[in-house]
Amino acid sequence: MSATRKLLQNYLNRESKSRDIYHDLMPFKVKEILLISNLYDAFSVEREGRFSEIMLHDYGVMNLTFLPRITGVSSEEEAFEQLDKVHFDMIIFMVGLDKKMPVHLGKKIKSSYPNTSIFFLLNSDSDINYFQNSGISGCYDKLFTWNGESKIFFAMIKYLEDIKNLEPDSKLAAIRLILLVEDDPKYYSKYVTHLYRIIFAQTSKLVNELSADDLFKVLKLRVRPKLILATNYEQAMNYYKKYKEHLYCLITDVRFKKSGRFQENAGIELVKEIRAENPMLSVIIQSSERENLKLANALHTDFIDKNNQNLYKKLKFKVNQTLGFGNFLFKNDEEQVLATAANIGEFEQIIKIVSEESIMFHAKRNDFSKWLLARSEFQLAKVLVVKQAEEFAGAEEIRNYLIKAISEYRHEKPFGKVVPFDENGDFTTDNIIRMAEGALGGKGRGIAFVNSLKRQFNFATRFPGMKISAPKTIVLGTNAFLDFIESNNLEFDNLQNYEFEEIKKRFLSCHLSDDLMVKLEWLLGKSNKPLAIRSSGLLEDSMAQAFAGIFETYVIPNNSPDKSIRLKQLSDAVKLVYASVFTQKAINYIQAINHKIGEEEMAIVIQELVGTDFGDYYYPHVSGVAQSYNYYPFAHMKPEEGFVVAALGLGTYVVEGENAFRFSPKYPTTQLLSLQDQVKYTQNYFYAVDLTKPDVKVSDGSMAAIIKLSLKDAERHGSLKHCVSVYDVNNQILYPGIGRPGPRVVNFASILKNEYIPLAASIRFILGLIKEAFGTPVEVEFAVNLTPDDDGDANLYILQVKPLIQVANDHHIDLDQFDKEKMILFAEKGMGNGSIEGIKDVIFVDNLVFDKSMTVEMSLEIEEINKEMVEAKKNYVLIGPGRWGTRDRWIGIPVNWPQISNARFIVETSLEDFPLDASFGSHFFHNLTSLNVAYYSIRHDNQTSFINYDLLEKGQLVKKGQFFKHVRFENPISILMDGKQQMAVVSLNGNI
Repeated sequence: MSATRKLLQNYLNRESKSRDIYHDLMPFKVKEILLISNLYDAFSVEREGRFSEIMLHDYGVMNLTFLPRITGVSSEEEAFEQLDKVHFDMIIFMVGLDKKMPVHLGKKIKSSYPNTSIFFLLNSDSDINYFQNSGISGCYDKLFTWNGESKIFFAMIKYLEDIKNLEPDSKLAAIRLILLVEDDPKYYSKYVTHLYRIIFAQTSKLVNELSADDLFKVLKLRVRPKLILATNYEQAMNYYKKYKEHLYCLITDVRFKKSGRFQENAGIELVKEIRAENPMLSVIIQSSERENLKLANALHTDFIDKNNQNLYKKLKFKVNQTLGFGNFLFKNDEEQVLATAANIGEFEQIIKIVSEESIMFHAKRNDFSKWLLARSEFQLAKVLVVKQAEEFAGAEEIRNYLIKAISEYRHEKPFGKVVPFDENGDFTTDNIIRMAEGALGGKGRGIAFVNSLKRQFNFATRFPGMKISAPKTIVLGTNAFLDFIESNNLEFDNLQNYEFEEIKKRFLSCHLSDDLMVKLEWLLGKSNKPLAIRSSGLLEDSMAQAFAGIFETYVIPNNSPDKSIRLKQLSDAVKLVYASVFTQKAINYIQAINHKIGEEEMAIVIQELVGTDFGDYYYPHVSGVAQSYNYYPFAHMKPEEGFVVAALGLGTYVVEGENAFRFSPKYPTTQLLSLQDQVKYTQNYFYAVDLTKPDVKVSDGSMAAIIKLSLKDAERHGSLKHCVSVYDVNNQILYPGIGRPGPRVVNFASILKNEYIPLAASIRFILGLIKEAFGTPVEVEFAVNLTPDDDGDANLYILQVKPLIQVANDHHIDLDQFDKEKMILFAEKGMGNGSIEGIKDVIFVDNLVFDKSMTVEMSLEIEEINKEMVEAKKNYVLIGPGRWGTRDRWIGIPVNWPQISNARFIVETSLEDFPLDASFGSHFFHNLTSLNVAYYSIRHDNQTSFINYDLLEKGQLVKKGQFFKHVRFENPISILMDGKQQMAVVSLNGNI
């Protein structure tokens, strides 16, 4: 296990005392299922070929994050072939007309794999007696019947997990057990199905009420009540004796075996024996014989008729009532309801005023701790059961004890969490504030995750001299967006028909809810620093989709003396981020990945901008983007060591692909560029917030509050000292700092070489941590404030994190295996892996007419060609000089992704007077990697890499524009990529 993975595991294990047990609970999970069935029996439940969907439906309904994998076989040979290859956690036999095959195969599997659980699922109740025959029962572990309910599959899986986890979990935590005593598979199949449905509905309801991070919600699902099944008296008593302190409900039949023989009142005897030791245990007697109701009443237990036509509804009512599920009903001695509490907050308020009679009524019955246990509040429940009712002087002492315990529990200081808005709270870096419900979106999820890690990994003290944190952050969940659209009668379909300027005007004329406006005004009362209002769409920056840079981010100076102006700026920025969903760029992009505009819901992240006030301007000393995978390593660097691109000032400079400084976080002093090129390509301007325009109109654009300044301006501000070196022309050397005359080169030498702050080590740590957590290469956007805080430290702020998607299929390229005459190109540096199928088209720049002063015109021409390819639903290979996606027209063709959205393999080339630059735009390259678009670099002076333009010219000429040629080949071309070697070969298949 890597050091970073160990750190992450330690984080999960110690996140807080209240979470410790959750991590270790339920160690056994059903991950692999072997389903054995003949084709006809499978068809009886498959229903139009949707077996997995039906079988695992409840995993989605219950918010469970892990889905077992199901492997289906229909013969003995296939079964053992799979068993020899895969470790299966359980085997489900679907038993239909053929009874002999399951018995034969079950015994054979048991002899070879005795520890693998086998469940038989009978298609007919009439087969129960046959399979309960003592000579047959050894071929399975449990018998269930198919009752037409797809939920039986979910129930079988959860039942096996509960049985396997019962022993270890009972040693770790105050888990709760429901003991079901029923010997008839027909009935216990129904009960197990219904009970898990009730249990998970209760647990999911409680989880959804939590204003906690998603991790805690997932963990909370692990502490649901477990269900154990006994089929006779002795088995039931063994469970009771072993787990009596965990048992909080007994549901029992009346007639079943005791001492090997059926006894009419075995269930009644069981209740009496257990109640003699535990008189407060909740009991439900279930029977198909109505006369047993009298026996249940005599024992003061609940009763359920097994033949009830609405068994689930009846069972749900009884279980909720008996186990404290649902609301807490404050009652008096006559059991009249005095008040109702739906959550702990309401419970705390009511307990202060409810009658003494009600307090004593519930205290004597242990109702308070029972209700809290039902809500998985173990710590609080444990505090309340330490003292019994008779140990208190009276009801008032119990009341005060409850109030104190709950208050202390609820007011433990939260840290590193997403917390609901509290008008009495503060705006700090401790927590993220949620101002509206709904999903957090891509950026919101990422920053919430980083925020949750900071305390557990000692971000504030891990690197002496520099703290690591997330900026002060507020999230507006997607519900605010949906409410805005609905309350202002904005319709998705109609909005697509308007020009964006018209959409902007319409959105700006609409109103945010009064509730949200009050909360935004609260924010302005807490912060007078510039604010960044960022998009956080559901699909944006997600694991599977690429939306980087498609939506807008707005910055407001937030310094007007008139608070109403600041509020208008902030609310307008929110509206314009919402409107950015309907830009043509966003619409084209969403359609390009086969989504609909209505599927994108927008959350918003509002962050206090990282930086220092330099009088009229506000900006950070360093901003940048770091990626954990380097597609352009050089010298002794490895791709997995990552890279960083950094600049002075706001991050706009970096993410848009300007001439920023690139370095390896592992080898920060090693440089790709020569000394002359470092001077030539250095950053010579930067972006800052213009504080001289407090009344700026956000409607003027996302850059309205941003100003472009020179390095001389920064030197006057005093922000250059640790960010630049001076170039000594005579001695051909760079001196860190600004202590001498000469050209300034932004290379952060004082920081990276002299380690003024441990920036490289910090970024390397963060990249490793986030990469390990995401399970995939990642990108991290950051900013650094060198101005000392109250502790004298600099601060590194993580602004957002997002995954970089990689292609899974591997190819090893050996040039000797290729026909050189059919190779269109060979590249030795780039990103991509696997193969691309079905492409016949190549679009390339005609080098004879290339003019580096006309790159903007080239971007417009390729945009038109791309539109034709989109309409024709064809992908293509794209080849051209310079860096694609750059913002600097002089180093490449300045396209944005939608202009070349159907390209699947992109090549940048160099020419004699047009060398390749080492920078690139983060948004553009994130979109390439997320969509699995290959990108390769071929230098004209390389001895081995090449492009065979003569072979390209032999393709059928589809179109010749001013700058581009479009050719098509008769057969799809072969595109193979070796990600480990960073090689790619594109070659012809068959004849031209």
